[in-house]
Amino acid sequence: MIEDRPRDDLRVALVQRASSLDPKENREALESLVPADQDLVVLPEAWARDFGKPGSPLGEFAEPLDGPFATELERVARERGATVVAGMFEPGEDDRPYNTLVARGPGHAASYRKIHLYDSFGYKESDTVSAGPTELVPQLELDGWSLGLMTCYDLRFPEQARALVAAGAEVLVLPAAWVAGERKVEHWRTLVRARAIENTSYVVAVGQPGPRYSGHSMVVDPFGDIVVEAGDDDETLTAVLEPDVLEKARETNPSLRNRRL
Repeated sequence: MIEDRPRDDLRVALVQRASSLDPKENREALESLVPADQDLVVLPEAWARDFGKPGSPLGEFAEPLDGPFATELERVARERGATVVAGMFEPGEDDRPYNTLVARGPGHAASYRKIHLYDSFGYKESDTVSAGPTELVPQLELDGWSLGLMTCYDLRFPEQARALVAAGAEVLVLPAAWVAGERKVEHWRTLVRARAIENTSYVVAVGQPGPRYSGHSMVVDPFGDIVVEAGDDDETLTAVLEPDVLEKARETNPSLRNRRL
C-alpha cells in the first residue's frame, strides 16, 4: 500500500517547443508559453538556450540558479500559480556547465543536474557538459504528490528511475531534447512506457519537437497506458494525474513490494 496521505488530481501541461540560440528570446517566451489553470507545467531540456551545433562550447551560456532565466521562470510561475520545470545550463567544472533542470513555483525551489551525459549515437555531451552528482532523492512535493526529476538520456538507465521511486517518487518528470534519428521515436516511446510500468508510476516526458529532435511528449500512467501524446511538431498538451489510478496500479501490480534484492 502506498503512503496514506491526501492527494488531489494533478493538472499537468506539457509544452513541446523548440528553444533557440538566443537566451533572451527563450526567457521572454515563458510568458506566452506557460498556460494558466495548471498545477505543473513542464518545458523541455535546454530550454534557456539550445545546445547548438554538436560540440559547441556552452560555458558562456551558463547562469546561476538565481540568474535571469530562473528569476523569470519564478516570476511566471508565481503569476500563473503553478510549478514550472525547464532546462538550463548552470556553471559547472571548468568551462563545462551542468545541464540543469530548475523548478519554481509557490513554495517550490528545486533543481537537478543531469547525471547521465549523452555520449552515445555519435554525440559526446561530456565534452561540453559536466555530470551532476549521483545522490538521488525526489526533488518536489506538490499537492500531496512526490515528484522525481530526470533529464533525457537518464531515461535509458532504469536504476535511476527505480532509485527515485524507492525514495518515494510517484511521478517521474523528464524534460528532454531527444535527438531525432533512426529508431529514436520508438526507443523514446518504449522506454517512457517501461519506466512507468516497472515503477507503477506516472511519467511526464516532454521533448523538443522535430526536425532536430523527436517530439512525442507524453504522459504515461502507472499501468503503462498513454494518457496523451504529441506528434513531431509544436504542441501543448494537458493531462490529469489521478491518485486513484496510482493506488489501483500499485495494488494490482505490487512489484515494488515484491522485489527481492
